[in-house]
Amino acid sequence: MADGSGQANADDRGDGLVLVAGSTGYVGRRLIPELLAAGHRVRCLARRPAELGSEDWIDHVEVVAGDVTRPATLPPAFEGVTAAYYLIHSIGAGEDWRERDQRAALEFRRAAEAVGTRQIIFLGGLGDANVGELSPHLASRHEVGETLAGGSVPVTELRAAV
Repeated sequence: MADGSGQANADDRGDGLVLVAGSTGYVGRRLIPELLAAGHRVRCLARRPAELGSEDWIDHVEVVAGDVTRPATLPPAFEGVTAAYYLIHSIGAGEDWRERDQRAALEFRRAAEAVGTRQIIFLGGLGDANVGELSPHLASRHEVGETLAGGSVPVTELRAAV
């Protein structure tokens, strides 16, 4: 948006700081070069940062070690972030994966709220709970979206099919 002077502000030029949580996953690894090409500064949040070491774009991003299930690790990742992608899911991480998904989303939302992040972008899944029962995986994706959207930071939810 213009600031009244007719000049585009920093967010319109694409040089805001964007956090990608889930940067080691399939979507995250493909999203990051697109964000860089659009002119964004990118910070990757990863439990195991070394997994990103072989990416062509690694020298063009900031990497912060952290875990969405460990709230104390999140403030350094969110410092100065204007938008944050949430590409995380816990399926296959034990019997309590669905509860873990909820806790992780809540901690992510709280960290975003604490620094005034302006937008969360969440990759969820298709399905309509009003038209029959969802699989546990899809139900969890919807619950995570609701948890992220339950705070003060606006959320854009993208719903993908398998």
